[in-house]
Amino acid sequence: MKGFLVGVVVGVIFGVALGTAEGGDINVNIGAPPIIVSTPDLELVPGTYVYRAPHVEFNVFLFGDRYYSHHNGVWYVTPRAGAKWTRVAVVPAEVRAVPVQYYKVKPKHAKKVKGDDAGKGCPPGLAKQGRC
Repeated sequence: MKGFLVGVVVGVIFGVALGTAEGGDINVNIGAPPIIVSTPDLELVPGTYVYRAPHVEFNVFLFGDRYYSHHNGVWYVTPRAGAKWTRVAVVPAEVRAVPVQYYKVKPKHAKKVKGDDAGKGCPPGLAKQGRC
């Protein structure tokens, strides 16, 4: 009897989720950075082609024609100020190479780095590969 009830509950939840997905009402920006209302003041990160927004309260970088933000351990991208952020899996190497000292909110992996690598914020896996 318990198995039947669990099956019914799972079926209802799954059915509701499918119905929501078909309706297109899912907000993919849960946990995303706040929307940038207007174009922020930018400054070039020394030694790079990446700009940062030092007066914004979260990480905002501009590279090419897109804004990137590392927020709660996830990378997001938006094409312009006023647009919603979209989670992104591939971030340009130039953006990922920005030294942690130019982040408004330091990534969690940077807090674990000690010694000569402090301030670089390179995760151990990328360091072994020589990617930062």
